[in-house]
Amino acid sequence: MTIDYDVVIIGGSLAGHYAALAATQLRATVALVESKVNYGFIYHKAINEISNLAQNRGDVAGFGINSTCANSSQTCDRYVAWQEAMLYTHGVVSNIQEHNSPAILAAQGVDVIVGSGQFQSSPQLAFVVNNRPLRARTYLLASGSRPAIPEIDGLQATGYLTLSDIWQSLNERTLPKNWVIIGGIPQSIEIAQTLAKLDCSVTLVVKYPYILPNIDPEIAVLLQAQLEVDGVRVLTEKLVTQVRRIEDKKWVQAGDKAIETDEILVATGQQPNLESLNLATVGVKWHQRRLVVNDKLQTTNQRIYGCGDVIGGYDFANVANCEAKIALKNALFFPRLKVNYRCIPWAVFSQPMLAQVGFTEAQAKRQFSQDEVLVLRQYFKTVAAAQLQDETTGICKLIVLRNGEILGASILGIEAGELINLIALAMSQKIRVRHLANLSPVYPSFSEILEQTAREWSKQRLNSNTALQEFLEGFFYFRRNWNL
Repeated sequence: MTIDYDVVIIGGSLAGHYAALAATQLRATVALVESKVNYGFIYHKAINEISNLAQNRGDVAGFGINSTCANSSQTCDRYVAWQEAMLYTHGVVSNIQEHNSPAILAAQGVDVIVGSGQFQSSPQLAFVVNNRPLRARTYLLASGSRPAIPEIDGLQATGYLTLSDIWQSLNERTLPKNWVIIGGIPQSIEIAQTLAKLDCSVTLVVKYPYILPNIDPEIAVLLQAQLEVDGVRVLTEKLVTQVRRIEDKKWVQAGDKAIETDEILVATGQQPNLESLNLATVGVKWHQRRLVVNDKLQTTNQRIYGCGDVIGGYDFANVANCEAKIALKNALFFPRLKVNYRCIPWAVFSQPMLAQVGFTEAQAKRQFSQDEVLVLRQYFKTVAAAQLQDETTGICKLIVLRNGEILGASILGIEAGELINLIALAMSQKIRVRHLANLSPVYPSFSEILEQTAREWSKQRLNSNTALQEFLEGFFYFRRNWNL
């Protein structure tokens, strides 16, 4: 059998690009089959940054964007010139597209093939693009996803936007004033807050008891409170049953509430791009809109691997890249590496940011005996750096065992994304919480909250050990009365 490549990567997602470049660094021959790459999340990150600056400083002139007051008072709300904001955003996206362009990838040794294709099983396993069969020892599916649209009466007829097209569709028109966001995923939280900061009226409808289903409830309550402070109306445990257009307005029925709005954003989840790949022919199974893979990221055809959105989970670039790294090494060498999601952090780019790694308090107490699990918490208001920057909203929670093993962490606050990386590193290297307590971080810095939270471990252990408390009291009593 003739082999053209060591690995063929199918999909133009960022994880696919990451894997392709990693393969060339290992001196493997690699082809990347890509269709159009969607940079919608980059649009959002750029506009989110503009909205934060406009709210916090009232001045985004450094970005070449004008901001003006809606009235003459000193405390007036500010809004950003929308077309100028979009122009800046297009520039950011263009720069990132250039770094990921086929020319740059080709210069690094990647054979970039633009187009769509499908698998064939005979006369031998291959992926066919533009009538050209690409034969490889292994294949990596990184084809990304598209928005999953729920079946809601009247939604298609009324019209809506999705995460993939919201900002591009608004490029040539005025930003609508009133929004209903249907969702319960990290991106729906981010966009709700961004639109509110751009002086829009936003209602976020979530079917779960909390705004996100997989985060610590204590953190969820704090984040929801912050969203409401920023002007987002949050409706939890509400199912959207129907949507209607009445004259020039759209109406959304959420539970027992009818909401009038200018625009609807559907942000309920993603659906992998799998249907056109002819996977059944090569024995690759999928279930509930995701590929079936083992802990080595092999599909049911052991020569075909998957990573990113096609295998499900939250749409986080760092998680997809971690999966791509493991899948690629297994595909190129021997399939021995296993993915460990417990040590991969993720974050919601809200303000303040939410970041999490490992178990939440509830998950840990289901996995272990409740007596063995300790919950350590500290608030950002105790940190000098937070006071200096007036960023005191937030909490750090560490979930540990009595022996000091770190099971997880949830952080809501400024620099949460940077702080959670340190916890993830400690977990991956099996560093116990007492070592975090022995940190001597730069003062003032936000890393102080990790040291302060970790110190709660020894305090809780001491408070629960009556014998040790009595020994220490007796020891120091003896020392105080010892004749020198």
